[in-house]
Amino acid sequence: MSVIDSEISRVADRQYGVVSIRRLRALGLSESQIRRRVADGRLRPLHRGVYAVGHAELTLRGRWMAAVIALGPGTLLSHRDAAALWGLVDVGSRTAIDVTAPGSARRNRRRLVVHVSRHLHADDCAVRERIPVTALARTLLDLAEVVDPRTLQRAYEKAEQLGLLDLRAVEAVLERSQGRRRATALLALTAYDPAAAARARSEFERAFLDLVRDAGLPPPQVNVLVEGYEVDCWWPRANLVVELDSYEFHRDREAFERDREKIAELRLAGREVLPLTYRQLTRRRDWIVGAVNELLRRASPAERR
Repeated sequence: MSVIDSEISRVADRQYGVVSIRRLRALGLSESQIRRRVADGRLRPLHRGVYAVGHAELTLRGRWMAAVIALGPGTLLSHRDAAALWGLVDVGSRTAIDVTAPGSARRNRRRLVVHVSRHLHADDCAVRERIPVTALARTLLDLAEVVDPRTLQRAYEKAEQLGLLDLRAVEAVLERSQGRRRATALLALTAYDPAAAARARSEFERAFLDLVRDAGLPPPQVNVLVEGYEVDCWWPRANLVVELDSYEFHRDREAFERDREKIAELRLAGREVLPLTYRQLTRRRDWIVGAVNELLRRASPAERR
């Protein structure tokens, strides 16, 4: 390997396997030298002016870095892909990549969804794992425009779970972005405490907490110890335990028997226990709300405050 190819590889290693034509020129390569490396496979075109170095398949982070480099200085990974980089969502099999570029005119690129912003505030910009990306609060604002409110809520809860959520930063980005489409979805979440959902361990638990919240019931404690057993949801002042029984966790007899023993021991200790299944959650929502409300109502007024 030549000295110049070694330097190209060193640069690419820091950028998840990609390099820009601007950097190649800065390293001293002429147009003919770049074309020769493309012809023999040492460089593989990804976007206009962006190349993968070598023959290995790029990781998702490599594709993200290439997308940011392709639009030039000031470009940030954004929207769904920024949320994925922050660990808030999974982009799944989606191939197009969201980026936000400074300017006023959309610059269409193949495999890129280009959003434009006339003014990117300094607090909206970050770098995560060496990739320029919208700051977490700005990411949530952008995400509100491309996903449904429940998906946005899950991302908000995940940010809390990861210790990344800064309510003051969210309020500041909303203040800077008055008039943004669907900003109200994020604004609504600023009055929501995601702490309980952040402690949930399954979508079943999160869906139950959604039902409790939507019904205006007081939030329970989640995954806490009661009588030496870890319970799914616990209202201590009402002495109420709700156990969420999912087939996924009871595929063998031993797990089923352990759960029945736990429910029996809790009841023997004087705890009110309401076991619920996922099927009930999806098909008997009104009945669940009524049952939980009735059990909470049975507690004295002083206990329910």
